[in-house]
Order: sequence, then structure tokens, then C-alpha cells
Amino acid sequence: MEKRTKDNPWNLKTPPGTSDYQMWMDTKDGVEIIVCKVGTTILHYDARAIADLHQMLKQHGDWMEMGSKDEKPATNPGTVEHWARSADNPIGGWYGLKKNFRGRFGMYMPPLMEELGLCEIEHNPKNNRMRAV
Repeated sequence: MEKRTKDNPWNLKTPPGTSDYQMWMDTKDGVEIIVCKVGTTILHYDARAIADLHQMLKQHGDWMEMGSKDEKPATNPGTVEHWARSADNPIGGWYGLKKNFRGRFGMYMPPLMEELGLCEIEHNPKNNRMRAV
């Protein structure tokens, strides 16, 4: 996998194609992270999310709803967003690392996964799904 930096980020669009954002790899406190910059907002995700999400989707074997939500609202079981904060995922909890900005995994990670050739995603106005390739 090509690792992009702040000076050479992935330039991505949300699944509906309505917003542009950037992602790149970095290290924080000795841990590899994915930085997501949406406007002036910065989010951090554990870099293990890429391999873990791909593996989960392969095991799932079919389309899965992304289900993007902010950190505070409850998520719908069976969605990528729910998995990304579940005690049942490989890291036992949140892939989002920045308090109050740990959500929206289901909005921002799928386009990166698509860019990396690990999944395909739908690009509808809402209720998009993804699956491993």
C-alpha cells in the first residue's frame, strides 16, 4: 500500500460525492494513524482499520451498509460504523482516536478503501453500501 503524507495526501470525495477531503498516514505517540482533514476539522483513525475492515468485509461476503454517524448517536448494528466502534472488532473498540471526533468512520474510510483497490462502494445520495474486492 502506498503511504501518503500530509504533503502528498489522498484527495477523496465522500460516497455521495458532495464533499472533498484529504487523508494521509502519520504517527502519533508511536502509533501509525490515518489523518482525515475535512475542511478545517481533523480526525484521526487507527491505521489498523484498513486491513481490519478489509478482512471483516471479506468474511461478510456481501454488501454492507456504511451507516455513518457522529460519535454520540447510537449506531445501527450490521453497519460499518457500528463495527468500527464495537467491542467485537479486532481492536476491541473505537478506530476513531480523537475524543468527540471518533465517529464518521463509515463516511470517510470507505472512499480510502476504494482508492486503495480494497473495496467497491455505492455513490448514492444516502444509505450507501460497500463490499470487499
